[in-house]
Amino acid sequence: MPSRYDPDKHHRRSIRLRGFDYSTPGAYFITIGTRHHARLFGQIANGAMHLNAAGAMVEQQWQGLSLRFPSITLDILVVMPDHTHAIVWLHGDPPITLGTVIGAFKSLTTNAYIAGVREKGWPTFDRRLWERDYYEHIVRNEESLARIRTYIEQNPARWNDRSQ
Repeated sequence: MPSRYDPDKHHRRSIRLRGFDYSTPGAYFITIGTRHHARLFGQIANGAMHLNAAGAMVEQQWQGLSLRFPSITLDILVVMPDHTHAIVWLHGDPPITLGTVIGAFKSLTTNAYIAGVREKGWPTFDRRLWERDYYEHIVRNEESLARIRTYIEQNPARWNDRSQ
């Protein structure tokens, strides 16, 4: 019986920079969205993000990553109703890939969210909490870093600017 897997139909194109080593020390700007843009982590009111219990859990899990991975430093983070923005620094000793860090974050938050659904009545989600991928931008200099930090800090205030 032939396999149902067809690599031409099931090939996912990577959005990563071809040939770049994502264990290279430096800063990375990360955006991770919930599946179907589900607004699970709180709400924006008067230009400020108000985390619900699930949003606080996401923030807590992010902050705990530096204990799990001693070769990273966490910079700024904002948890939005349906996505997160953050900057993470990789130091390379011991080397770790950005994908490993993000994969751990997604796994930890998904498991904690499932527990919240069962034990605390949090809203359910459709098969996956997060989108399959994530967006990253390699921070190349101090000017870019400052601009990205400002963008992250001001993200809740700009929420009403996007279509709802």
